[in-house]
Amino acid sequence: MSLLHLSVGRCVRALSVNSICSHCVDGCPTGAIILNGRLPSINQSLCVGCGGCVALCPSEALALDDFNPTNFFFEAASDEGNLVSCQKNIPCIAALSSEHLISLSALKKGIVLDIGHCKECEIGEKVLALMEARIESANYALEAIGAEGEITMEPIAYGAEEIEKQSDRRDFFKTFHLHGIAKAKADFEKEVISTTDAFVDTVIENSHTQELRTKKITDRRKLFFTALKRVEKPAVYHVIESSMIPFTSQKLMDESKCTACQMCYRVCPTAALTSDVRNSKIDFDPFLCIKCHLCHDVCETNAIELSPSYNLKEWFEPMVQNLITFSVRRCDECDTLFSSVGGEKICRRCQLEEEEALELWGLN
Repeated sequence: MSLLHLSVGRCVRALSVNSICSHCVDGCPTGAIILNGRLPSINQSLCVGCGGCVALCPSEALALDDFNPTNFFFEAASDEGNLVSCQKNIPCIAALSSEHLISLSALKKGIVLDIGHCKECEIGEKVLALMEARIESANYALEAIGAEGEITMEPIAYGAEEIEKQSDRRDFFKTFHLHGIAKAKADFEKEVISTTDAFVDTVIENSHTQELRTKKITDRRKLFFTALKRVEKPAVYHVIESSMIPFTSQKLMDESKCTACQMCYRVCPTAALTSDVRNSKIDFDPFLCIKCHLCHDVCETNAIELSPSYNLKEWFEPMVQNLITFSVRRCDECDTLFSSVGGEKICRRCQLEEEEALELWGLN
C-alpha cells in the first residue's frame, strides 16, 4: 500500500500559469493523475505505486511515501550485485529516472533490469514501452562518455524468499502498545485515503510561498554529479543530439527578441538561469538545468530556445554560459535602473504607464 504525494511548492506548474508540463500525466500507466486545473489531481485508488511519475517529474515534486529513490540508489550502489527488480529493491523499474540509470550503471559498470514479472503485471506492457526509450537514451549517453558496461533488460523473474513470522501471545499484546496503536491508526487512515475513488485537487496556498521562491537542485542531479566524479573523464567530449538527453539541455538566446523582462531566470526552479544585481545579463548553467521547459513557457517573445545539440563536457567540466548582456541605464521618468535592450530611455513600467495614458486620452 503506497500513497503518492505532491509537493506544491516544487511543482513547475505552480511556478507559472503558463507552464505546459504534463510529464506525470503522460507517464502514468493507470490514469491516476489528471490535469483538472492548474495543478495535477491524484486518484489514490487508481495509483499502483509504481513510481513512474516520480521518475518523470523534472523537479521531484512527486514522491511515494514508501519509496525513496535516493535511499535506493545508495543501497543498490553498495550491493555486490547489479540486479534491479520489482521483487527485490524497487516498486517498479519505471521508478528509475534517466539520471538514476546513468549514474548507477556508471558506478556499477552496468546494471540489469528484471522484466520477468512484467507479463503478469497489469502495467507491464506500458512500462516496457516507456523504459525501452529511456534505456536507449541512457545507454547512448553512457557510450558517449566511454563508461564501462550498459543497461540491459532481462526476464529473470527474481523471487525473494518469504519469511513467515510465527505469531505468539506476546506479539498479540504488542499490538496494544501505544506505539502499536498509533501505527495501526496511521495504517488505517492511509488505507482510507488509498481507497478513496476520487481525484483530489491540489491548490496553491500562502504557506507554499517560501518554497516557491526557493531555488533547489534535485537530489537525483546531486547523485548524478557525484557518480560522474567517480567516472574517468573521456578522452574526447562528444557533442550529441539534445533529444537524446531528456533531463538537461543547452540554451540559445535570440538577442533580437529578448525584452529583458527577467521572467525566465526569476521562475527557473534550480537557478540554472541567473542574472546579477543590476539585471544586466542572463547566464545559464547547463548542469543545473532540469529541462522543465518553464523558461520557454514564460517567454512571450520566444527569445530563448533549446539548442539542438549538447556538449557532454558540461557533465565533467561545467561552465556557466552568458546568453545575453544588456545595457543598464537610469529611466528618464522614474530614475530607476533598468535593462535597456534597444536603447530605450524609459523603463518598462513607465512605458506601460505611458501607453495606458495615451489609451485613456484616446491618442493611441
